[in-house]
Amino acid sequence: MRNIKNSSFHYSAHIIFSYLRLSAVKSNFTLSRLCVKLLFMTKIKICGITNLNDALLSAKFGADALGFNFYKKSPRFISPEKAREIIERLPPEILKVGVFVNESLDKIFETAETVKLDAIQLHGEETPEFSRELKAKTNLEIIKAFRVSENFRAEDVLQYEVDAVLLDAYSTKEHGGTGETFDWEMAKKVQEIVSKLYLAGGLSAENVAEAVTKVKPFAVDACSLLEREKGLKDSAKVRDFIFELN
Repeated sequence: MRNIKNSSFHYSAHIIFSYLRLSAVKSNFTLSRLCVKLLFMTKIKICGITNLNDALLSAKFGADALGFNFYKKSPRFISPEKAREIIERLPPEILKVGVFVNESLDKIFETAETVKLDAIQLHGEETPEFSRELKAKTNLEIIKAFRVSENFRAEDVLQYEVDAVLLDAYSTKEHGGTGETFDWEMAKKVQEIVSKLYLAGGLSAENVAEAVTKVKPFAVDACSLLEREKGLKDSAKVRDFIFELN
């Protein structure tokens, strides 16, 4: 059965790549961009949304998910009330993700209900027990973020009973949004052992196609390198980022 499956895949891949070569010539698209689009179909999450204009533009350009940061120490913090006003204007197919850092269960539940979130992203030092209790009390998708330090091990993620794992660059100063990348070889290891991997950390239009080709994540997550200043997106950078995968 495995040989048949592999043969079918290689035959399909041969047809796809033949089509890609022809399409690339005819339409002036790069072959790598077309490969990413047809073979991987990676989801796109734009994080750090603070205003309606950035949210609507991201959705218009083709984002699949938007992240709203409820960590008060973040320069991209947004109040639950303002986030809800934005979310009420978004297309229903957009995944609305709330980002929390070492927040209490009660506060997470309260915010999720107020804002009408679809998913909860834990971006702090939350324990496996915390995420397990959270998962047991909500039907929302749970994403656990890990900041990849020199001590990080791929198998660490298996301690968490969550729906998806997000990998981000490590910083002693900030919980995400640093604009720094990390070793994608580690991301490849994690991708092989989880059902959904969100790849974050220093992604932009200049490197996202390469990242997707190497890691093959379920989704990519971008924030700081798509901004003109902290908390405000640069529409051209957002457009170009999404265009690389669409």
